[in-house]
Amino acid sequence: MAGAEGHSGRQSELEPVVSLVDVLEEDEELENEACAVLGGSDSEKCSYSQGSVKRQALYACSTCTPEGEEPAGICLACSYECHGSHKLFELYTKRNFRCDCGNSKFKNLECKLFPDKAKVNSCNKYNDNFFGLYCICKRPYPDPEDEVPDEMIQCVVCEDWFHGRHLGAIPPESGDFQEMVCQACMKRCSFLWAYAAQLAVTKISAEDDGLMVNVDGIGDQEGIKPENGDHQDSTLKEDVPELGKEAVKDPKAEQKNEPCTSSSSECDLQKMYGDLDVLFLTDEYDTVLAYENKGKIDQATDRRDPLMDTLNSMNRVQQVELICEYNDLKTELKDYLKRFADEGTVVKREDIQQFFEEFQSKKRRRVDGMQYYCS
Repeated sequence: MAGAEGHSGRQSELEPVVSLVDVLEEDEELENEACAVLGGSDSEKCSYSQGSVKRQALYACSTCTPEGEEPAGICLACSYECHGSHKLFELYTKRNFRCDCGNSKFKNLECKLFPDKAKVNSCNKYNDNFFGLYCICKRPYPDPEDEVPDEMIQCVVCEDWFHGRHLGAIPPESGDFQEMVCQACMKRCSFLWAYAAQLAVTKISAEDDGLMVNVDGIGDQEGIKPENGDHQDSTLKEDVPELGKEAVKDPKAEQKNEPCTSSSSECDLQKMYGDLDVLFLTDEYDTVLAYENKGKIDQATDRRDPLMDTLNSMNRVQQVELICEYNDLKTELKDYLKRFADEGTVVKREDIQQFFEEFQSKKRRRVDGMQYYCS
């Protein structure tokens, strides 16, 4: 027995110990991430009536608009109500987009939430993401043929997603940046080199024009320039108006396309941003960070966590029983939801209700089958 106890002790030392509090905190973190992405979007009403929404969670339906057809995007509510059993690509968030669900791009589907839509949304912009392909390698994510673990990062300009190893610059290991500009967008918007010295957080070269940007504040990071200084100097002289401390743009005037009433330098900047179709870069509320913060605020409540309150009110035996029940629930729910993930289908309210009904039925059978003895 002593040997068995010693073996058990050594085994327990090797096995990581996870408390219920740890599990709840992890679940809360995942819930916060979901709120950040989905919280700023309406899950019940089609967003079409809002016009081109500044930023919203979007999906593409491979069932309705497969590769070879015209690309189309649908809002969060339509992904639930109109495409619940379809194969969807999650596009995270995109800017200035109007829901396409049920328009002329969908041959055999009418939107259940807002059927009276125009045939097309001419102001929408599309890329390969709408067919489930990302990065310069044009591969799906997750990629079953790619065995290299790699984080995907979204370009703030074109909004495509890129593997870290395909950026042309090594992302900071700490992930200490909030915006990334890809190579193609740096070349198209070469004026961004004027800001790189103050905002870039990753060493980059003239041949690999990627840019990691810290948008929290200027001067927080060491200034980084391309290794080829001549490249940067010629870019600024040829393509970028002089940028001084007074070259501060008026986002409201720019967004409304109003005539510029400021200095010549500011007017040149405004025209340049407009010609390149990147006026959104002057809008601090356009960022994904601003959208995520809005989602968190919208979802925030003042109520305390009822599960933690219940746990604190129990004795140790009751706590152990609750932990066992929680682990059973978590395991079965994970297996249940995995089926939907493998099939690429959306989990609907009816599916969750069915799961809990079956779970309660199994629990009752276990309880009814128990035998009790009195002495």
